Amino acid sequence: MGTFLYRMAGAAMLDGGMYEGIEADRSTTWQAAATVVLASLARGFAQSGMHRERLSTFAFFSAVAVVTWIVWAMLTLQIGSRILPEPDTRVDLGELLRTTGFAAAPGILQVFAVLPNMLWPVTTITSIWMIAAMIVAVKHALDYHSIARAVAVCLIALAVSAGVAFLVGMLLAPTVST
Repeated sequence: MGTFLYRMAGAAMLDGGMYEGIEADRSTTWQAAATVVLASLARGFAQSGMHRERLSTFAFFSAVAVVTWIVWAMLTLQIGSRILPEPDTRVDLGELLRTTGFAAAPGILQVFAVLPNMLWPVTTITSIWMIAAMIVAVKHALDYHSIARAVAVCLIALAVSAGVAFLVGMLLAPTVST
């Protein structure tokens, strides 16, 4: 458990060396998945507090967070390795899932969004932080020399995955009574 927390902290601190270690260590795959699940549950918890703690709202927002991460990771893999690769780009799905999974670590702090008047500040800060972590993760997973290319890949994938999340949300969101 200590190593898991150490890796999450290193990923949250945008430590490039930590991301290189995570990328190379196949045994961290379950930890990356757990990080995504924990961050997604934190997102659901934060959103359910805004909607009077309904279980359906918690489950819905947690599920949307997981789906959004999966779409973002898959788009990042395709865009980064096929559309915008650098000459040294070498990646497999496991490497990308491990690094981007740990990039979700700052999202765990979204549990603090349930505090009074903290929903928007906490979710905004943690979302920006997770994007920064994703950029570092993608740079290392795709063996990029340029951070600018990692930024471009992440922002394109983010725009598409946010659109998908919005559509899913509009189609499947539970009704919230006031």
